[in-house]
Formats: sequence, structure tokens, C-alpha cells
Amino acid sequence: MAKAYWIARVDVKDEEAYKPYAVANPAIFRKYGGRFLVRAGKFERVEGTSRSRNVVIEFPDYAAALACYRSPEYQDNIKVRLPHATVDLVIVEGYDGPQP
Repeated sequence: MAKAYWIARVDVKDEEAYKPYAVANPAIFRKYGGRFLVRAGKFERVEGTSRSRNVVIEFPDYAAALACYRSPEYQDNIKVRLPHATVDLVIVEGYDGPQP
């Protein structure tokens, strides 16, 4: 079964006010088998548009990724984030087929 990923692009407007959201996330993600692969590291935009941070979180499968997003605890945490950051987020199923 293919893994799944949250791919987020984030602009934080208020670092201090955003911290409670960021601090609460690891426990929520862990509950659904999520783990950070990318967490606001150095990047270079080579095409298109970007935001100041990029985050990729891996989940065991697509159902777990959706369940985490839809969970009451994450939905509550979104309310903490909303006034302090702009986020583009997609949940995508990984590719588990043949490679070149």
C-alpha cells in the first residue's frame, strides 16, 4: 500500500502566536503515524510561486493522512493557526509503482 503525504506551503505572519499550533502538531501527527520529512528547511524556488516555509509529512497511507486532517484535535489546532498564517495544503497518495 502506498504511503501518503501532506504537502504544505506556509507564510507565518506572527511567529510567537503561531508557536502553540506548531508545538501541538507532533503529537497529533504521531497519533496517525505521521512523520516530518521536510520542515521549513532551506529551499530555492526554481519555478512558479512559493511561500516562506515548506512542510512534507509522511503517513502510512492515504486513509491515515485524511483521518489526521479531519480529526477533532487537528481541526481545533487549525483554529489556533488561522489568524497567524496562510497555508496551501494538499494531501496526496504516494506512488508505489515501477521506477525508471
